[in-house]
Amino acid sequence: MHCQPDYKHKVYIWLKNNQACLICDEPTDSPSTVCNVCEIELPWLTDCCQVCALPLPMSGLVCGQCQQSPPAFKQVAAPWTYSFPVDSLINRFKHQAKWPLGHLLASLLGQCLQDRFDNAELARPDRLLAVPMAAKRLRQRGYNQAAMLARWLSRDLDLPVDEQLLLRPHDTIAQQQLDARQRQRNLLKAFALAPGAQVQGQHLALVDDVLTTGATAHSLARLLIDAGARQVDVYCLARTPKPGT
Repeated sequence: MHCQPDYKHKVYIWLKNNQACLICDEPTDSPSTVCNVCEIELPWLTDCCQVCALPLPMSGLVCGQCQQSPPAFKQVAAPWTYSFPVDSLINRFKHQAKWPLGHLLASLLGQCLQDRFDNAELARPDRLLAVPMAAKRLRQRGYNQAAMLARWLSRDLDLPVDEQLLLRPHDTIAQQQLDARQRQRNLLKAFALAPGAQVQGQHLALVDDVLTTGATAHSLARLLIDAGARQVDVYCLARTPKPGT
């Protein structure tokens, strides 16, 4: 007596499947979903401001803006500049719901952060906080890409994530349409802490997709520091270069 029915056709074995790179669509033997060539050729951010990660000609410097007006956050960790193909991958994840691309980028970001933790270049935070999205915009898009990144990083880095602590009670004009000064005015009173939120003495890390002027990160970090947080860092996928560079 046979416990299983006879099946003469080939059985699909997932572990032996030759997957394709999500960037170039070529077959890859890498355990990741990006081939080694594409990973190497990504626009890695090496020389940058030690505070806001603005791309600079050499490492170990602090940009003029951070010297003149230090932000409320302590430092930004971003593996790439916002240029091709990372800009395209982020936009497809953010605006076209191409979630595997976001998961890929979050996985690579997590590896970079873990390396920095292991080398004592970056202190592990107590919690990850997703940059919040206004309710109206969340309904329109259907998801908050920052929250998705924070969840993936939480699993990869074994860090707790809190998606409820930060609120965005007021809908504002999309930041992409504004210059640096307009962004700061646009964010006045845009954020709030959830009732009863406790951050006293905690080291927190904000998670977002792209850092442009840093206005959003500064506003949130100031809110958290004023509430008693000890330190606020920013983890994002990419940092935009200074306009005109």
